[in-house]
Amino acid sequence: MKLKKTIKIIAGVVIFFTLPSLLFFGYIYFKYHEDVPVGIEGKAADDLAHKMLDALNYEAYQKTKIIEWTFKRKHHYKWDKANNMCTVFWKEYKVDLHLKFPERSKASIHSFNVVGEQKETLVKTALEYFNNDSFWLVAPYKVFDEGVKRSLVKVDGNDALLVTYTLGGTTPGDSYLWQFDATGKPISFRMWTDLLPMNGLEASWTDWTTTESGAQLPSLHKILFMGLEINNIKGTR
Repeated sequence: MKLKKTIKIIAGVVIFFTLPSLLFFGYIYFKYHEDVPVGIEGKAADDLAHKMLDALNYEAYQKTKIIEWTFKRKHHYKWDKANNMCTVFWKEYKVDLHLKFPERSKASIHSFNVVGEQKETLVKTALEYFNNDSFWLVAPYKVFDEGVKRSLVKVDGNDALLVTYTLGGTTPGDSYLWQFDATGKPISFRMWTDLLPMNGLEASWTDWTTTESGAQLPSLHKILFMGLEINNIKGTR
């Protein structure tokens, strides 16, 4: 009898904690989940992309040589844009990442250089971190990168920009639907990416900071009830 009672109590506790979560995520799934919208490629889409770049002072971003930031208080970066290099720090690890030729990168643990398989693992991890974390910092500036498709989509009567990355990064094929304020500055995007279990999830792009170089970069993204913090942002020429 005691065993049956114990099992009932455990089952009740499990249901108590899991059922609300399942209902919540079910609600979120049906509210946001949808297929990638179909847009129209061409001049109108490119004009909208240029309007976004103008609103963000793309010229200043191009002239920015060094960008530093901390992502979620865990990963620290000093990105030498001019030379395609980035120093990545996390925990006790440091990788001097060569973005064009990763095999030329150097890795260390507690300031001691490592080689071989251990180095390859750290370099791969650093590159994955960089691809993800830098995207949350500079994604608007990448709309005319090689292999990027731009399409115009109407959302509630307003122009939105669907951007699909066919090359590069960690998960090529991802799509993002940008929405803007009246000046053309991004306010959010919706995401279709293999890294997320749900299609069409929205993230804010509203907490902007202007660096010393004049480039505008975000310091916080809000996704549902979560926030992605980006701290210690610096940009110099």
